Amino acid sequence: MPAYALAHLRDRHHHPDVITYLERIQDTLDPFQGRFLVHGPPAQVVEGRWPGSVVLIGFPDLDLARAWYDSPPYRAILALRTDHISGDVVLLDGVGPDYDPTARAAKLQRAADGRPS
Repeated sequence: MPAYALAHLRDRHHHPDVITYLERIQDTLDPFQGRFLVHGPPAQVVEGRWPGSVVLIGFPDLDLARAWYDSPPYRAILALRTDHISGDVVLLDGVGPDYDPTARAAKLQRAADGRPS
């Protein structure tokens, strides 16, 4: 199942360290088959507020996403970004090609009704 590293970045400053981070990050992703899917364009906010920008990196699975984030090469460059850009980063599972939101709704309804799923 695909997995993602999602970053919501605020207060971006293009400090020289951030440029170095960007120059080096792909080499940390390659061993884990990570690739950028979204990289910081201004979001078109259609509901609510969204201060900042988004980065979305795709991986084949959550184990590879976690291994990348915990890898010594990535940890060696992480402070180049975090010292200059505030934000939140989460790792999350995606859904497979057979995902059915109707089935998910039924499961949630059964749980809300106190019935076994």
